[in-house]
Amino acid sequence: MQLKAFICSNLKKNNSLDTVTRLCRELRELGGVPMMEQSYNIYFPKENIEYGNEQQLIGKCDILITVGGDGTILRWGRKAAAANKPLLGINTGRLGFMATLESDELHKLKRLAEKKYSVSRRMLLDINTGEKKYIAVNDVVFSKSRFAKLPEFSVSTGDFEVTRIRADGIIFSTPTGSTAYSLSAGGPIIQPDAECIEFTPLCAHTLFGRPMIFSAGSHLKVSYCGYESSEVIMSIDGDHDIPLSEGDEVSIRKSELALELIDIDGGSFYSAVHNKLMRPLK
Repeated sequence: MQLKAFICSNLKKNNSLDTVTRLCRELRELGGVPMMEQSYNIYFPKENIEYGNEQQLIGKCDILITVGGDGTILRWGRKAAAANKPLLGINTGRLGFMATLESDELHKLKRLAEKKYSVSRRMLLDINTGEKKYIAVNDVVFSKSRFAKLPEFSVSTGDFEVTRIRADGIIFSTPTGSTAYSLSAGGPIIQPDAECIEFTPLCAHTLFGRPMIFSAGSHLKVSYCGYESSEVIMSIDGDHDIPLSEGDEVSIRKSELALELIDIDGGSFYSAVHNKLMRPLK
């Protein structure tokens, strides 16, 4: 049976063009079928690639393969989860924490054909503003606009208010997102296939602003009170930038969708923590 792989690339990253070319050839040698969106034909006119409409190709493929950085995985991860297709990340970015292969490790793709790999199932978040719904792979961030006064955020679950806190912002992340913005803000690293929701304040104006872990079954609600016309922006996985008004209530809960990330070697998360996050200490 041929492995049909839909390749999603960020060609602005160094090495991506060369990596995609070598990836397509490697897949063909393994008896696979590389597939790409029609507009990429101008970059790879001499390669034997099946081109077509994005939605149709996602429906036909067996897996999605991203070539780029973590942002590329985040963008396509939501689509892979919605289509119930696994995703493999190949890193040509800077950190590439979510990717399990580097651009010089394409020889390991033979494990795909041999089905000698593991799959890490990642929890996602549903975010509902009442007018629109979003899905987050990493996190949803509420932050004050650049020169605004500190707003006061309210976080509740069920009938209970958990905290009311003045801060530059607050982060709600999945375990996958615990190594992203939340980590920079002092949050803990969480094993990525765990199921929970991490809450991390950003520069809270209090002596007791600490991260908190909620169960995956929690239904969280977030709102804010402004101070001298303070404004709040909500972003999903570092994207969207949605302005919120005082009194708006945003609902956050575990999504019914999940992202399946292919791990070629197994233990890639722990290797990434050791080699990519701990390296500056060595």
